Amino acid sequence: MDHHSWQTSSQWIMVGLLLLFAIAHSGLASLRPWAEKRVGARLYRIFFALVSLPLATILILYFLAHRYDGVQLWQLQGAPGMGALVWGLSAISFLFLYPATFNLLEIAAVQKPEVHLYETGIIRITRHPQLWGQVIWCVAHTLWLGTSFTLLTSLGLIAHHCFGVWHGDRRWYARHGEAFTALKARTSIIPFKAIWEGKQQLVWQEFLRPAYGGVAIFVALLWWLHPYFYRVTPEILPF
Repeated sequence: MDHHSWQTSSQWIMVGLLLLFAIAHSGLASLRPWAEKRVGARLYRIFFALVSLPLATILILYFLAHRYDGVQLWQLQGAPGMGALVWGLSAISFLFLYPATFNLLEIAAVQKPEVHLYETGIIRITRHPQLWGQVIWCVAHTLWLGTSFTLLTSLGLIAHHCFGVWHGDRRWYARHGEAFTALKARTSIIPFKAIWEGKQQLVWQEFLRPAYGGVAIFVALLWWLHPYFYRVTPEILPF
């Protein structure tokens, strides 16, 4: 099948991979309270990671291998400043996708994983930074690549994160009850809305944390390794 048409099979394979990841990731998150009572928080976090991380890796590799599939909707790669814009937006997206409020020791199950209510740092800007990090990342890469495959992938990722907003608020309320209701009233989903309304104010010192330095190093490594990823991805994937 032609890889540069509306009917390319890779686009529908990506839709299937996105659905599989969304069902596994959100489904396992929903089962967390029930499962932790039976196997413990650490063991369940390890199981969650063993399911989610391979699926996420396959998604990333498949996207890299097929990013130019489908119809070329626009071509902006030669536009002045476009490269700098895309890299700038990508760097900002990772600051939202991986905010310093995450406890890395809990993610790795070194400490007992908990469901926390945060109201500092980037949460003052938006209660759901991962949603907006994904939106910014998708906008940047869709602008740069301009293919129907990339557009379809971006819409799928954003749809999953929009569902995650509802799902996350629901799980926070189930765990924390009125404490979450109060936090919800003081924060916002839309970036800077709570600040604009006077419910929050930025405290810049809260952003001076080692985790943000780690994000900056991660972005620099991605920039350096991008050509390598593009070269080896077709050799790794069997489809």
